[in-house]
Amino acid sequence: MLELLRQILAWFTDPARWAGGDGLLARLAEHLEYSALSTVAAALIALPIGLAIGHTGRGAFLAINATGFGRALPTVGVVTLVFLVSGLSLWPVYIALVVLAVPAIVTNTYAGMAAVPPELRDAARGMGMTGWQRLWQVEVPVAVPLILAGIRMAAIQVIATATMAAYVSFGGFGRYLFDGLAQRDLPQVLAGAISVAVLAIATDLLLAALQRALTPRGLRDTRKEAHA
Repeated sequence: MLELLRQILAWFTDPARWAGGDGLLARLAEHLEYSALSTVAAALIALPIGLAIGHTGRGAFLAINATGFGRALPTVGVVTLVFLVSGLSLWPVYIALVVLAVPAIVTNTYAGMAAVPPELRDAARGMGMTGWQRLWQVEVPVAVPLILAGIRMAAIQVIATATMAAYVSFGGFGRYLFDGLAQRDLPQVLAGAISVAVLAIATDLLLAALQRALTPRGLRDTRKEAHA
């Protein structure tokens, strides 16, 4: 065990591992590109769906079950299927990652909207607010913590699964996993896994800080009082 840890440390401290197109910095940039683009695309699809369902109360059953079906799809299977149809490109990876990320964002967005107190909606309606005003000035601010939690959850899932890019001969940290397995190079495999884990943890901490910053102060104060 100590010898394996020494080999992993030597792998990370080797200057050659950080330079060039196969280096850690290049693989990090690739992994971030796949993850960020997929998460943003998923959010652009999922947020309007979740907001519409939460605001109108219509279609919740079908939407939540449909997103559950999307969550159950095997990522490798989606990558392989789209790869066979589209050929050698990154589209299979992006499609699979978006399919993976959409359910968490839709579900949490709907849950955040559903958690808005009915009396708050009634008060906004009594003040003469339009449906659009109630959505953006009352409901969304209250739902923000859960909405951001969904995006945060989706981003972590995408980062962990973006290693699939290497499955169709592209880059990212998955390259170390697949190449290491092919070469029976255990230190390289574990170094790739550690790199993905560190990136996921760093992203989670960053998004958690963003979530706290964007949560309205009144909600933060209420939560503090509830935990006191």
